[in-house]
Amino acid sequence: MTTALKEAPESVAGADGIRPAGYTRVRIGRASFLLHRRAAAMAGALAVALAAVCVAYLSVGESFVPPSEVLKVLLGQPAANELVVGTLRLPRMVVGLLVGLAFGIAGALIQTVARNPLASPDIIGISQGASALTVGAMTFGVTSYTVLPYLSVAGGIVAAALVYVFAWRGGLHATRFVLIGIGFAIALRSITTLFLTKGDYLVAQQAQVWMTGSLNGRGWDSAAPLGWLLLALVPAVLWAAYAQRTVSMDDDTATALGVRLGRVRLGLVLLGVVLASVATGAAGPVDFVALLAPQIARRMTRTAQIPLLCSALMGAVIVVLADLLARRLLSPTELPVGVLTAAVGAPYLIWLIVRGRTGRTAGGKA
Repeated sequence: MTTALKEAPESVAGADGIRPAGYTRVRIGRASFLLHRRAAAMAGALAVALAAVCVAYLSVGESFVPPSEVLKVLLGQPAANELVVGTLRLPRMVVGLLVGLAFGIAGALIQTVARNPLASPDIIGISQGASALTVGAMTFGVTSYTVLPYLSVAGGIVAAALVYVFAWRGGLHATRFVLIGIGFAIALRSITTLFLTKGDYLVAQQAQVWMTGSLNGRGWDSAAPLGWLLLALVPAVLWAAYAQRTVSMDDDTATALGVRLGRVRLGLVLLGVVLASVATGAAGPVDFVALLAPQIARRMTRTAQIPLLCSALMGAVIVVLADLLARRLLSPTELPVGVLTAAVGAPYLIWLIVRGRTGRTAGGKA
């Protein structure tokens, strides 16, 4: 039987000290930090791609708006299509962009802690917990898009706490965490279905559309609370980007360096749960975005840990592009954005499972 050892990254010595190969030391005043060159390049490329997708989103519709007119509206200049771009399309696009950012970061944090690419909020019960409480509230008459995100946060936190408690056995084992999360996801989905069958028919129809993940009808009343919540979480995300490096180490090394792994992991999971729950409250459970974005970002950057910035940008690209296709593929009928993301994410999930099983089989025969 052969065992593959992961080589430590080579280090190079320069005028600014010893640093791992592939990194550049950046100094801002007295502060300095290491910047992964490929990750920075990929983040720049994703930012350009996101800008292009956003312009295409605002241009394409029942009436085509030239990109030059779109830029005028975005810059606050007078334009003939200000109503179509600024009032009808822009708020919905902003909601999709913010939802994608939140799901991308949430998936990266939870997959980092669990050390498992299957540990996505929509796989381990977090999105289902947010959905159960939100649909339950809608069944009893709460339909305000300013209130639903807060209920989703509460439902996601409760579901995550239950999964965390049941998965903890002197430590957080990745496989047990995912399996227990899947069990809770199934149970919570059943509770959501029960709410749908007991509620008013029209409310149940509205809740059913919300559960597929939809940006239909979203305006500034949905974008503003989501934007303020994400802005308030920026300091926590910056801390997570730093703490993520220690969690990526093996437990013995991290403990020897004085890292309190239990507290750090709990903080990262809690932040990921809040981000996923807020995004779910704003647009419904848009499946597989939190699964796809971190894994694609990691393959693009080839970094040791999942890059948060690239994951966020990739999540935004996926949601905005998927909603653009959802609006135009069967025009004038608009599909929920979750239908498109599920159509891509489900085969990817199957591929991850098959690849993992093949890898274990090959390892056993080696």
